[in-house]
Amino acid sequence: MEQVFDFFANNYNMITIVILSIFLGIEVISRVPSVLHTPLMSGANAIHGVVIIGAIIVMGQADTDNYLALILGFLAVILGTLNVVGGFVVTDRMLEMFSKKKKK
Repeated sequence: MEQVFDFFANNYNMITIVILSIFLGIEVISRVPSVLHTPLMSGANAIHGVVIIGAIIVMGQADTDNYLALILGFLAVILGTLNVVGGFVVTDRMLEMFSKKKKK
C-alpha cells in the first residue's frame, strides 16, 4: 500500500494534469453543436487508427516475457478497433438522416 502512496506522491503533477484535461475535454465536447459531430467523428477515427498502429508497433517491439506491454498493447488494439468501428457506424447513421427517402 505504501508503494501506491509513493506513486501518487511522486506523480502528483501528472495526475493533476490528467484530471484537469478530463474535465476540460468534457466541457469542450459538451459545447460542440450536432452539425459538427460528423467531421469530428471522422477526425477521431483517424486518430484512433494511429493508436491502433502504435499499439501494434509496441506489441511487436515488446519482449516475449513482458506480459504487461503485451496485454496493454492487445487491449489498445481491441479498444481502438472498437472505437473506430463504432465511430463509422455512428457517422453512417447520422448521414442516413440527411439522405432522401425513396418513394414507393
